[in-house]
Amino acid sequence: MALFTVVIPLFNKAAEIEGTLASVLAQTEQDFDIIVVNDGSTDDSAAIVRSLNDPRIELTDQPNQGVGPARNKGVGMATSPWIAFMDADDYWYPHHLADLKKLIDEYPEALWMATAYEKAFTPSLSKPLSSQLMNNGPNWFGPIVDYFTLAKKDAPAWTSAVGMRRSFFNDIGGFDTDITMGAGEDTDLWIRAALRAPLYFNNRISSRHRQYSSNRISHAPTLMRRFIDLDRYEADTSSHPGLKAYLDLNRYSIGIKFKMAGDRERASRYFQAIKPASLNVTQRLLMKLPGWALRLAVNIQGILAKFGLRLSAFNR
Repeated sequence: MALFTVVIPLFNKAAEIEGTLASVLAQTEQDFDIIVVNDGSTDDSAAIVRSLNDPRIELTDQPNQGVGPARNKGVGMATSPWIAFMDADDYWYPHHLADLKKLIDEYPEALWMATAYEKAFTPSLSKPLSSQLMNNGPNWFGPIVDYFTLAKKDAPAWTSAVGMRRSFFNDIGGFDTDITMGAGEDTDLWIRAALRAPLYFNNRISSRHRQYSSNRISHAPTLMRRFIDLDRYEADTSSHPGLKAYLDLNRYSIGIKFKMAGDRERASRYFQAIKPASLNVTQRLLMKLPGWALRLAVNIQGILAKFGLRLSAFNR
């Protein structure tokens, strides 16, 4: 039995899946197997996986159900004590699993863990996650008790950088399949995990979030998506520092999406639940702009990224 099972949901990623799997197979820590869940792909994605002919790779097919059910199915098939999540268009540096294993060896009580990552906005523009954890010195690792306070801009947990004890994943219920099309499935799981146990973190960057790849689920139309239910966690804000602001920042992000999509009523519902102190001045200003102005701002942001500049309303 391998130490890790790498779970990869796959839907129409023919342009990326071979490179993603190559980065997994190139790990210096080789105690792993891979389960790829083909979630009803209609391109050559599954054929590319089969062509690799590596005994560590198991490919299973299902009708298209979404990323949450696909990940849940992969975990359900796994036998390893640890799950390492990976998306079909992301990339691991060769030391990624070794850095997770270092946390496992140092902290046998750990239930979930993550490593630092970088965000690639274009092929030529990448930025490390913005977190005070990156100021702890090179190759720092240790527990994060107050997860939510440290997640106000870039969350310490990101799907392709997280490892989780399989038993813990099952205990907290896995990915919520009521959430669809990348509308907070991962955020919801990290909230439930952080309410139960500290995250153990290694601040050496070992993975890359490719935000410019093909067929990104986050580009799905807002009005077709079912978003995370943030209100279910409001009762926990009194006992968990930083959670209220974290929930409000997510409400802000979702509300902005609805406003840009022309649904001012739902945007208003999200905005009304926000405590103003949870947001910075820029965010409070953007909430007041009409949808057309927000869409224009997003387009300008994309143009600037092509020239190596990245602007974000989440700077505090």
